[in-house]
Amino acid sequence: MTAYIALLRAVNVGGTGKLPMTELKAMCEAEGFEGVKTYIASGNVVFKTKGKEKAVKAALEARLADYAGKPVGVMVRTATEMAAVLAANPFPDAPGNRVVAIFLDDAPPKDTQAAARHQANEEIRLGKREVYVRYDDGMASSKLVIPAAKTGTARNINTVAKLADMAAAL
Repeated sequence: MTAYIALLRAVNVGGTGKLPMTELKAMCEAEGFEGVKTYIASGNVVFKTKGKEKAVKAALEARLADYAGKPVGVMVRTATEMAAVLAANPFPDAPGNRVVAIFLDDAPPKDTQAAARHQANEEIRLGKREVYVRYDDGMASSKLVIPAAKTGTARNINTVAKLADMAAAL
């Protein structure tokens, strides 16, 4: 069995259309995933399954669409891939809450950095299937727009580290 991490895009944890993490866990268990654990209420779940990445992604997206009544994007990584994302962090000396990995389905376009708009003190680096961003002044005040990130989902490096640890422990 392979340990996976699934990262949901644009999960609403409050208000209308909310997805409780208990519901996400139940969806994963209904798919036959084992050792299912969620992490913080922002759409992070780890589990083990014999399925391949594309099948896992498709199954979760179908269940989430049925639940939410609209498409919900899901990025999937193996435990090994998540550990590699953490190891490849190009900003290892920056605080983990000031660096994000934006997870994508495919490699980021080569023009990702050039296409970014409203860049101030942020730094952008490309990964294998991720875009790393360092926010010196924090994300809250940033006006940065990265068009390639539109279909992705971001997690700060502290969360990436925790998810990598959780998946490795399965």
